[in-house]
Amino acid sequence: MNNLIAIVGPTGVGKSRLALRLAHNLNGEIVSADSRQIYRYMDIGTAKPGRQELSLIPHHLIDIIKPDEVFSLAQYQQLASKAIEVIYQRQKLPLLVGGSGQYLWSMIEGWGIPRVPPDPDLRYKLEQKAAGGGGEELYRELLRRDPAAAKKVDRHNIRRVIRALEISKTKNQSLNHKPEKSTPYNTLIIGLTMDRTELYSRIDSRIDSMIERGWVEEIKNLINMGCKLNLPSMSSIGYRQIGQFLEGETTLEAAIQQTKFESHRLVRQQYNWFNLKDDRIRWFDIQNRVEPEITALVGRFIKGD
Repeated sequence: MNNLIAIVGPTGVGKSRLALRLAHNLNGEIVSADSRQIYRYMDIGTAKPGRQELSLIPHHLIDIIKPDEVFSLAQYQQLASKAIEVIYQRQKLPLLVGGSGQYLWSMIEGWGIPRVPPDPDLRYKLEQKAAGGGGEELYRELLRRDPAAAKKVDRHNIRRVIRALEISKTKNQSLNHKPEKSTPYNTLIIGLTMDRTELYSRIDSRIDSMIERGWVEEIKNLINMGCKLNLPSMSSIGYRQIGQFLEGETTLEAAIQQTKFESHRLVRQQYNWFNLKDDRIRWFDIQNRVEPEITALVGRFIKGD
């Protein structure tokens, strides 16, 4: 069975840095499992690897669609599977890296994903209901129709709630994905973590650095390109908040503070996807000197020890 290294954990913890070093040492290539880095022109706020990193190690599933294009979990799974197969053909080691829980587990667990096409009329109806203050009612409806799907969806992420309802109503299918067949990968899952307060501080500093490096200008350019704030891509943390500042709805200071708050909330959601008590994940506290231990673990895994 083909080996696969997965590197998981919350935003800002250092997954990309570790992946680059492991890929360099192990003749590997990186497959992104980040639901925001798929979009072109959204570089600073999604913390994409820079040109130097991209030139050193091949990366897959970054910059693959425009911000106004639709992209589904099923599409991700298909493209990621193809990328991993290409890496195997090159006789290299694939590293699946990111913090998007659905993307990662769909690959690691071999989810069977309902391929239900969008229903524009139903989606519009549900979006109008949400816009009128009915977002919580939509979530309660999903909870009634498909409790398992509701547990997997952030009740505050209206787009995901609507998509789950769309699947449930259109085909009477569930977002409670089950493996259709055994996964073709022999996977080692490495989890990176650190003290929560320290992580929040690190995230806040990174957001300040993004602002200094031109994040506001990046979002202004997206809006000038015609990207509306209600696009799924613009729901990325920081893009909508700073977009509201650019449209005169709030101050920059308030937008930055809200971005930090939402980033902290994302961390809590990610720890729900990647539970510290999940014995499938080998957790490492990056506040310790863990890279030698991780490298040794990966070496034993590749040898089959």
